Amino acid sequence: MQRERLGSRLGFILLSAGCAIGIGNVWKFPYMAGQYGGGVFVLIYLFFLIAMGVPVLTMEFSLGRAAQKSPVKLYQQLEKPGSKWHIHGYFAMIGNYLLMMFYTTVAGWMLMYFIKMAKGDFVGADSDGVKQLFTDMQAKPVPMIVFMGIVVVIGFGVCSLGVQKGLEKVTKIMMTALLAIMIILAINSIMMEGGSKGLEFYLKPDFSKMQEVGVGNVIVGAMNQAFFTLSLGIGSMAIFGSYINKDRALMGEAISVGILDTFVAITSGLIIFPACFAYGVQPDSGPSLIFITLPNIFNDIALGRFWGSLFFIFLSFAALSTVLAVFENIISCTIELTGWNRKKTCVVNGVAMFLLSLPCILGFNILKGFKPFGDGSNIMDLEDFIVSNILLPLGSLCFILFCVLRYGWGWDKFVEEANCGKGVKVRNWMRGYMTIVLPIIVLVIFVMGIVSKF
Repeated sequence: MQRERLGSRLGFILLSAGCAIGIGNVWKFPYMAGQYGGGVFVLIYLFFLIAMGVPVLTMEFSLGRAAQKSPVKLYQQLEKPGSKWHIHGYFAMIGNYLLMMFYTTVAGWMLMYFIKMAKGDFVGADSDGVKQLFTDMQAKPVPMIVFMGIVVVIGFGVCSLGVQKGLEKVTKIMMTALLAIMIILAINSIMMEGGSKGLEFYLKPDFSKMQEVGVGNVIVGAMNQAFFTLSLGIGSMAIFGSYINKDRALMGEAISVGILDTFVAITSGLIIFPACFAYGVQPDSGPSLIFITLPNIFNDIALGRFWGSLFFIFLSFAALSTVLAVFENIISCTIELTGWNRKKTCVVNGVAMFLLSLPCILGFNILKGFKPFGDGSNIMDLEDFIVSNILLPLGSLCFILFCVLRYGWGWDKFVEEANCGKGVKVRNWMRGYMTIVLPIIVLVIFVMGIVSKF
């Protein structure tokens, strides 16, 4: 069967960036920066994105392009006979399902908030009222199930049209709109009276803040965020490598995706921090920043309903760009395992995904008695922990070792594939770093992630 292709290099970069750009950039990055001292966190994050994110992303792209297969089958194409690397392929596929089991719910929240904001549900509500709206939303499973269902239908609906006609076309429009809306929102936020203090907090590294929070905490936090922002380790990126030709060297493409991903994360902070400081809101209010803090701010500003609606449609685009990319991965894996056509695969996976996403929603209401990590935790926390703290780091470690060890694919074959085409190349002096230092960094992230939880 002829493998589908992406129509353009821009399509490939926007799709890969769309997969990386998700709720992690626009929701997690600002509140992490808020909690870990602002500018100094941003600086360390950028360092780790270059030192760690780009090399692992280059490896995923290379494996996908060389194998011309989905993550579940790529090892079989490249491994030596009798080796067991391909077992990771099945874990990568499971990881994609698990990620979407809670991501579809959060994407549904974004759509719901866009509608609430546009309808004017927040108008006249004080901060307690806004908080109550969020609590009420989580207490009612039916609306959340409906919006999660809408996300699943949109996702598989677009993917059913094919790689070029569906996925690439829609992602191009969505990502262009996303970037335009972000720039407008950021300019609006920066112009607010009193916003300059927020800019200073965000962009000016203050090393005394790093000591307050703890140097180790800031470094591990930044390292974690740089790693998770690119969704590495479950093959979400390898799939797009399999859809492109050999015109471009892959480290250069990984850098382009990293730049776009970082641009979105940094711009999110430019939207959020000036607004927080202009309205005297704590920037370290954690995950509730977007759903409780920001609607309060939009209530206070001129044309708040307009800006709020724009903000939540931008968040919906960010979430949907990841949903589309990961659904494509799931579809590709299923087609290669079953031989079904794309339409049937989308229908079966759509039903499966809808059912698999229900526990996450019910964990906030009917099943809220189940607290996997003690008080205040829920099913979403458990699913997120398995993906973020176990499957992503261990999966990345697997990809790295496969690329650098002679028992795997091997350094020479990896470099030959990565350097095919024009652009930034993998150099031989990087070999020691990628073979020894990089696996150690990823292992540290894994251990710290487990330790911090227990």
